[in-house]
Amino acid sequence: MTISACPACTAAPMAESTAQRGSDAAPTHELVLPHIHCAGCIRTVETVLANQPGIQSARVNLTQKRARIVASEAADPLMWIDALSRAGIEAHESTGQTLTDDAGRALIVRLGVSGFAMMNVMLLSVAVWSGATDATRDMFHWISASIALPAAIFSAQPFFVNAWSALRVRRLNMDVPISLAILLACGMSLYEVMAGGDHAYFDAALSLTFFLLAGRVLDQRMRRAARSAAKDLAAMEPTRVTRIEDGHHVSRPLTEIAVGDQLWLTAGSRLPVDGTLDVAEARLDRSMLTGESDPVMRHRGAALQAGETVLGGPIQITATAVGEDTTLRRMARLVGIAESAKSAYTGLADRAAAIYAPAVHLIAFGAFVGWVWATSDIRLALNIAVATLIITCPCALGLAVPAVATAATGRLFRNGMLVTSDTALERLAEVDVAVFDKTGTLTRAVLLTPDTLPDDLHPVLLGLAQASHHPLAQSLVRALGDVTAAKLSDIREVPGEGVSANWFGAQVWLGRDPADNSGDTVFCVNDTCYALPRSEELLPNAREVVGKLKTMGLPVYLLTGDRSDKAQAIAQQLGVDGVTAGVTPEDKLRQVTSLTEAGHKVLMVGDGLNDTGAMTAAHASIAPGSALEASRNAADLVIVSGALTGVAQAIATSRSARKRILENFGLAASYNAVAIPLALMGFATPLMAALAMSLSSVSVILNALRLKDS
Repeated sequence: MTISACPACTAAPMAESTAQRGSDAAPTHELVLPHIHCAGCIRTVETVLANQPGIQSARVNLTQKRARIVASEAADPLMWIDALSRAGIEAHESTGQTLTDDAGRALIVRLGVSGFAMMNVMLLSVAVWSGATDATRDMFHWISASIALPAAIFSAQPFFVNAWSALRVRRLNMDVPISLAILLACGMSLYEVMAGGDHAYFDAALSLTFFLLAGRVLDQRMRRAARSAAKDLAAMEPTRVTRIEDGHHVSRPLTEIAVGDQLWLTAGSRLPVDGTLDVAEARLDRSMLTGESDPVMRHRGAALQAGETVLGGPIQITATAVGEDTTLRRMARLVGIAESAKSAYTGLADRAAAIYAPAVHLIAFGAFVGWVWATSDIRLALNIAVATLIITCPCALGLAVPAVATAATGRLFRNGMLVTSDTALERLAEVDVAVFDKTGTLTRAVLLTPDTLPDDLHPVLLGLAQASHHPLAQSLVRALGDVTAAKLSDIREVPGEGVSANWFGAQVWLGRDPADNSGDTVFCVNDTCYALPRSEELLPNAREVVGKLKTMGLPVYLLTGDRSDKAQAIAQQLGVDGVTAGVTPEDKLRQVTSLTEAGHKVLMVGDGLNDTGAMTAAHASIAPGSALEASRNAADLVIVSGALTGVAQAIATSRSARKRILENFGLAASYNAVAIPLALMGFATPLMAALAMSLSSVSVILNALRLKDS
């Protein structure tokens, strides 16, 4: 009997096998795109990458400002970066580390400069508005120009740079009209000052710059609030570790650590690599990987995963996987893939943005021509055309899906669930029938005390069971809850076999039968052994999750290869809508297929090899973290934490995400239905357009963040 295991111990390797699942066919690459900010940018990047040789698929995540690329072995990322550069898009290879806040700090500095200059120019403008004339007015105008022009050139630099990057490759983006509006306001103001005119518009130019920058800063802050769970994982890695070199402890950068190195970790340290334990035992916190709050005890030779925290120490480990091969990095990539999911809603947003951008430019040009014809006022016509272009920025449309996907995936991860399929959230939201395997999914094996065991040995059996964290041993602890444990000495554990101790001179043993290899569990006192019979019990929260699913409108069915009487007894305890016993793997597949053909969208929850066919055929599938590797690979979502209530929570979160996405589409459509006519009729200045555009993007992100409290 394996004593060193725990309910979550089989969950962490899932990250490696599941993340590797999609990469066997073709390697994946990641590019950082620091300056993308709208649906037009997404479309340009994906179009350019799709035309590059060797690339099978490319997907941009606007929230993370990254592109995930599936390509052949011979593909060269430098060629992609060069192609994007020719299209006016800056790109870099990802280093696996999170982006710094340098860009955010630079935006805040520019925001401060524009705000300070704007307030000073407004104060000078008050004197002009109050009736200053001739030389006094001209003096205030020139002072305003000396403040406004350098401030505008510095503060609006992000817009100018992005606009020029697009124009030099004969492409338009939303920074082009923004830059045009700022330059026109500054240019017309300078012309008025040089001509001795009555009015200048330096305050308008600075106000436009200030509010556009404020919108970018708010947008960045909102995205940081909904930031990726993958970034949370990456942030857990230490930058330096202690390596044992010739018996000495030497601090080294994590990047220098190789497989086979021996590392020294003190209490409170987080494991930076996967490895094996070199000391007798270690107490670890695995909550960040599995969601399990209870510490686990691991013994010499046990496999440890990056991300675990040492509770008792110091300990020594030998590295078995480093860098991108660690469990932590693989989990981070897996979460990132889910966040970049391309669902039907994403495709709808992409198609809408592709039609939307050229249509808006045509409308703006039409507005310019129409107002010139009606008023002969080129300045007014330019202002209206620029306001139309600014106010109809499709940023909100581009953020509608990725903002929600990031929030939903992060929320599930923080609750102990890994989304392993790029369309899992969409399909989970659509399921209308839930089908469960029984053994291992809703029930677990338990050990019973044999009838032949003398009462005076019950305390001894409890003492041995309490010394182990194995699920079967813990079932004995629950069964013997009214007994007081005996005091044992010289307790020793043999990984994979059992636990032994000394009881007043007698050798006692709980574990595999030492007399044969049947796998039966025995309790021995010296040479006298008692076989411990096995039964099964409902997993914690099994009734609760069935009840929640039925409350959500999902009928629940049970499929099991067990005997009919046992299956019926469990089904009666759970209150399911139907149960089918004695089924083969083929029967499970046929049951799911039959429900699908009847028009249902089936959710299959299973953990065994015999469930993989049904899980693959189902509309969506979920596996517990303790499931076999084949079942985890077939699942769309893996409950790493082991909490069965994650099934209902995953469906509720997916449904909430679908609702938020549709709401975001509604917000974007409603905004444009109101904003475009106002701009065309001349009721929106470029400054008002900048405010409205920023608010539309922020409103979409705020709506996505509501998912956390839904």
